[in-house]
Amino acid sequence: MAFSLRAATQQDLAEILAIYNAEIASNTANWNTQPFELSYMQNFFTELKHHNFPLLVAVEDSSQQIAAYANYSFFSKNSGYIYTVEHSVFVKPEYQGQGLGKRLMLALIEHAQQQKLHMMVAAIDAENTASILLHQKLGFVQTGYLPQMGFKFGTWRDLVYMQLSLEVTTD
Repeated sequence: MAFSLRAATQQDLAEILAIYNAEIASNTANWNTQPFELSYMQNFFTELKHHNFPLLVAVEDSSQQIAAYANYSFFSKNSGYIYTVEHSVFVKPEYQGQGLGKRLMLALIEHAQQQKLHMMVAAIDAENTASILLHQKLGFVQTGYLPQMGFKFGTWRDLVYMQLSLEVTTD
């Protein structure tokens, strides 16, 4: 299968939300426990655009279905973190293992470097070894391990923090 990456549009939000809500319902890469309404994704999209933050989609070329999406946003709204972002990547299960996560991550990193950001942070469920390995391959370094930080599906979840220096200095 061939895939194209592009910026998401307003028309993509329902499909993106379906990927996100499926993740909430069945996996631990995201610790939300209740699905979201379309209005949440619309507000999220507006907020990202306002700050010139990306929302990217990987589209399967023949079907034009969204197979994955990725974004980054503020790590914290505290002004001291203005050059630090936290990212998310979600790939539909049937499209996993085809390199989409890596392609989206590389596109996010490039976008962040163009914005002259300093640090990209990943907050990963400690049992998500595939994500941890991908981040390591892309140069992320584990900088934190927080036991029992979240609760989902009846168990306490441990959190791994990883970060990538974007090697861009501010003016």
